Amino acid sequence: MPQADPNIDNTYLITAGKFRRYHGEGWHQVFDYKTQYLNFRDVFRVIMGTWQSWRLLGKIRPSVVFTRGGFVSVPVALAAKLRGIPYITHDSDSTASLANRLIAPMAAKRAVALSTDLYPYPRKNTVTVGVPISNKYDIVTANKMKGFREQLGISEYRWVVCVTGGGNGAVQLNKIILDNADYLLRKVPNLLLLHIAGRGLAENLKENYSKLLDKNCINRVVIKEFVNDLYVYSGAADIVIARGGATNLAEFSAQAKPCIIIPSKQLAWNVANARTLAAKNAIIELSEEHAEQERRLASIVIELLGDIKQRKILATNFAQFSSPNATKDLVELILAVAKNKKR
Repeated sequence: MPQADPNIDNTYLITAGKFRRYHGEGWHQVFDYKTQYLNFRDVFRVIMGTWQSWRLLGKIRPSVVFTRGGFVSVPVALAAKLRGIPYITHDSDSTASLANRLIAPMAAKRAVALSTDLYPYPRKNTVTVGVPISNKYDIVTANKMKGFREQLGISEYRWVVCVTGGGNGAVQLNKIILDNADYLLRKVPNLLLLHIAGRGLAENLKENYSKLLDKNCINRVVIKEFVNDLYVYSGAADIVIARGGATNLAEFSAQAKPCIIIPSKQLAWNVANARTLAAKNAIIELSEEHAEQERRLASIVIELLGDIKQRKILATNFAQFSSPNATKDLVELILAVAKNKKR
């Protein structure tokens, strides 16, 4: 990481443990002995990680600690508290993570992505900043969309749909798209499907497409394993189909893209993000169960492509959730806490 980015001075490793919970499995996971064993084991990993973090922070002596949450943050934040070092938490999802619910009460500041009333924190010291994203994501005008399509060499297509399951892909989402692809491509002859499969999933996806589609349709599918310039692919699209990850949602919101979001039912925060936005008519939410119904997704895509008014409504409402100054606001918050510590 330090070699990849000159702004990163160093990286360190600590031991950390997580509490395994699987959304929707209910009591089944209580009797899953492997899960319970791993949870018990990881209690000791948290203790070890706190000790390692305490020693590390004593060596580094930072003015402030910033954490995005996740199980790795718990021992670091606990150690920071023991050292008297202020720390800041950040919730990028519409619901607070378990890690942040544990450490946020002791934080100097709690930064959140959306309105503070969505989070179980005291209003004092809780600040809405949004989700920091690359400045390459901004409103996509008709001219910008045209430019993105020229850049990708796909200007001849009337309609473009971009599918992404996130950096690591989403096997279930890929399957849903496969099941709908033939019907969708046949019904919309001038449509191109940009499908970003995820690392390690592209070759298998190509094989499956070749078995399902005829030559005419297969020529209108572009499959990528992973892209570093997702903003170009999403920017070129009329509709984006994705999961409910906070960062992707923030990116597509900045572009004001009409989106169909199929959240992973096992990831509670995915579901919460999608429901929050769908309630404001900012996206179309489709559960995995509904998306698995025959031709359901394809029918929604076809209907949305034919309804310019609805696409504009979704784009306008979604754009209202964008926070173009998120990075600047978050940096200023971190610097303010650091300067206060020095006083």
